[in-house]
Amino acid sequence: MRVRDRLAEVFADEPFAEAFGVRGAPGLSPGVLSLVTVLQFAEDLTDRQAAAMAVRAIDWKYALGAELTDTGFDASVLSRFRARLAGHGMERVIFDRLLEHCKDEGLVAAGGKQRTDSTHVISAVRDLNRLELAGESVRAALEALAVAASAWLARQVDVAEFAHRYGPRVDGWRMPSSQTKRDRLAQVFGQDALALCRAAWALNAPGWIREIESLRLLRQVLVQTYYLHTDTRGREVIRKRDAGDEGVPPGQLRLASPYDPDARWAAKGEDLFWMGYKVHLTETCDTPAEAEAEAEAEGQVAPNLITDVFTTDATVPDVKATEPVQQRLAEHGVRPAEHYLDSGYPSAELITTALKQGTRMVTPVLLDHSAQAKAATGFDKNAFAIDWQARQVRCPAGKRSAHWNPVKQHGADAIVITFSVRTCRPCPFQEQCTSSAAGRRMLTLQPREPYEALVRARAEQKTEPWKTSTPCARAWRAPSTRPWTSPAYAGPATADCRKSASSTPSPPPRST
Repeated sequence: MRVRDRLAEVFADEPFAEAFGVRGAPGLSPGVLSLVTVLQFAEDLTDRQAAAMAVRAIDWKYALGAELTDTGFDASVLSRFRARLAGHGMERVIFDRLLEHCKDEGLVAAGGKQRTDSTHVISAVRDLNRLELAGESVRAALEALAVAASAWLARQVDVAEFAHRYGPRVDGWRMPSSQTKRDRLAQVFGQDALALCRAAWALNAPGWIREIESLRLLRQVLVQTYYLHTDTRGREVIRKRDAGDEGVPPGQLRLASPYDPDARWAAKGEDLFWMGYKVHLTETCDTPAEAEAEAEAEGQVAPNLITDVFTTDATVPDVKATEPVQQRLAEHGVRPAEHYLDSGYPSAELITTALKQGTRMVTPVLLDHSAQAKAATGFDKNAFAIDWQARQVRCPAGKRSAHWNPVKQHGADAIVITFSVRTCRPCPFQEQCTSSAAGRRMLTLQPREPYEALVRARAEQKTEPWKTSTPCARAWRAPSTRPWTSPAYAGPATADCRKSASSTPSPPPRST
């Protein structure tokens, strides 16, 4: 009832006008469908269950503004609605409108404290190993071509043979147990994929056939999975790539499913391995634990509100999400004064940039993991005195550096400091300082501002007040972060490839 009475203007139709035409049969209200999507997520329902609730639940009907006699809509409408939003770049429309409403109500504002953390999103497609992926990619392309260009396909392949081979879905449990036979099957999949791609990219083939997504994905899987070469007899041979010989593409480029081209395999720690995406959630956390407990006892708990949601590929490291998240918070006028993050998000440059913009990043930065820092008696970078004006460094033995060279490393500015061999070799502390074959010490530093910010952050996190402070103790793991399963991809060939909704991480793919 409160959703209807206080948030009705948030779930309006006007913001979605660009995604809907003005001609044709009348459609369902996009504002209503967006509210159904929110309620569906809040109650963890499938599309079919959400459509049923919109018909039989009187509280849902009140929230949606529907008549008691309303017959609802088909469950397939929800997946098509999500696809339409994604196709027109309107995924954040309702979220941004609700955030503005919360700002107007005084529930969230600039300043204060916010925290960001990530969790994994499991893709709603079947887990495939490399052999299954090769066969299923051919099958997906054949199904798409059978619908879009059946006459052309019949002229290119033996339809009866391909129907027998790719009629049922490609499943590792039905494949031969013999490794020799599996290797032969992998070669057959590769030959079929190569034949389809060559036919589609031939000069006499219709150009629009190459625009079919399943065929483009098949071509990409073919390149990533197989290696084409000529043997000593001049024969063309196709074989599956080996990581040690021909090499395989890195994880951020490697396709994991022909039905979800953006899903990727990723790992986090030693126990978590999944295929899908990663979502970064940012929420307010102004209320201290003691005050929150008192307010909860009195029934007056101030809510922690989500202020940003940012989804990336599963292989994108957390540090790449820090700047986009802070930039969006600033654009919406809710930039925090203190931003709490775990150790995967910060870098020296990000800490410096955020501080200039008015945000202090409270985060456990990574410590110095050099061999000298790990050794109990080694001299790490903190043991060296840096004179930024004179562009020199003094070592613990009192000797000065010989060279100060500004360079570019991985696209970022850095400074390489080198000590002379004549200085380091006779030094009595050489074994504690360097183990290089040249016998001299080299240091790689960031520019002054980020380097000093990193030193301050490392020193601060070693203090007892920082370790025991309530915000630091509570903020690293936001309670909102939990593993999600993305909605099933709505496509003609995915009905038998959908994975049931589960928050359990996927097992690693079976090796072949």
